[in-house]
Amino acid sequence: MRRTLLRAALTGTAVTAGAWAFDVPAASARESSSTERPRPATPGAALKELNAGNRRWRTFREKHPHETHAVRREAVSGQHPFAVVLGCIDSRVPPELVFDQGLGDLMTVRSAGEVLDEAVLGSVAYGVLELGIPLVLVLGHQSCGAVSAAVRAEESGEELPAHIQYIADQIKPAIDHSVEGDARIDATISAQVRLVRARLAAEPDLAARITAGRLAIVGARYELTNQLVHQIT
Repeated sequence: MRRTLLRAALTGTAVTAGAWAFDVPAASARESSSTERPRPATPGAALKELNAGNRRWRTFREKHPHETHAVRREAVSGQHPFAVVLGCIDSRVPPELVFDQGLGDLMTVRSAGEVLDEAVLGSVAYGVLELGIPLVLVLGHQSCGAVSAAVRAEESGEELPAHIQYIADQIKPAIDHSVEGDARIDATISAQVRLVRARLAAEPDLAARITAGRLAIVGARYELTNQLVHQIT
């Protein structure tokens, strides 16, 4: 009952359908609460929309969707995002721009190096369990400063300032010791995405939705050099 009341009070209802590219289980579509703004309601459809938006972004064909006065009025009564994007705080990788999405399309959660803590976990869980979002995308990126700091600190034994050490400690299990130098940083960026994705997928409430085909948790990476988002397997 409490969850039902919370969902009704803060969010509104869920969204519509589609299909796509990454290898994720299909799920039956839910009807949209708005005939004007149909939203992807399956993992595959959500991934397809993000893929299309990133293509527009990197080819300079952005639509800047869902910014009109009508959309802003509609948003007052509830939100219906179709994906949670867990990304880094880096100012060069804003998910709404990278995926060419607009108001109410994405629920973005950002922490340095995509580090998980209880607040981040709770935020992701809220999007999935309360809003019925079918996709969580863990988005790392090229030249991640948080990962670089964690790797350099481990190599030097230096203690990082204040709370930054906490971030480095969380990234440390992902450090790839099979390579050295800049290659180690680059490999660790992808390894951190895999680690975070695995931790999220192991959360019981999220795992149950994955098993039922209602949720996909996908790892991906943004390349600053060409603005491409690609899957990390």
